[in-house]
Amino acid sequence: MENEYPVIIGQSGDLAGQRWLIKKELLIGRDSDCQIIIADRQVSRHHARLFLGRNGVQLEDLGSKNGTFCNGKPVITPQFLQDGDSIQVAIVHCFTFLSSDATMPMDAEHVVKILGKGGLELDVRSRRVWVKNEEVVPALSAPQFRLLQALYERPGQVVSRNELIDFTWGEDEAAGVSEQAFDALVRRLRERLMKIDPDHEYIVTIRGHGMRLDNS
Repeated sequence: MENEYPVIIGQSGDLAGQRWLIKKELLIGRDSDCQIIIADRQVSRHHARLFLGRNGVQLEDLGSKNGTFCNGKPVITPQFLQDGDSIQVAIVHCFTFLSSDATMPMDAEHVVKILGKGGLELDVRSRRVWVKNEEVVPALSAPQFRLLQALYERPGQVVSRNELIDFTWGEDEAAGVSEQAFDALVRRLRERLMKIDPDHEYIVTIRGHGMRLDNS
């Protein structure tokens, strides 16, 4: 569809929760001619850019003083982004990249259809989550969202840890995921949801079996 584009989502500071579609090119920097303006002296005037090519979106550092990072590694030459990649501008300013096949902008009518039930609501197209009609901002990380999606799509059912790990990381990477890493992910996700609704535990552990979503 014509309105499907890759998107990046602000994860920190004043830009947290803001979204930018990557239709052609986005400049990131301190200067007023940038599409994503970060008013911070650690950020160069023209710090980095995202550009959409034939084979996907690439991230390029524009000779910045404090560097651009993808998943914690410095960007030396332009590199293609994958769904869920974390982008750090001068380390302290973070964004999440979502690919076009995972994201679709939503209009107001679609949001209204999702909301109104209370509890927890999730939209796979836009990777947005609401708790008691309040959007979770900043947006969940890609692994957090996939874990929640796995539970949300099987309401009331107990999903095993192995199934959740496979769905969250994919079968190829799941073998290398430790119990500690999975538990840490669950803990962070619970914390994000409890910030909005501290009186209800949405993710319930069923010892010896797995987890289920309590969205009553």
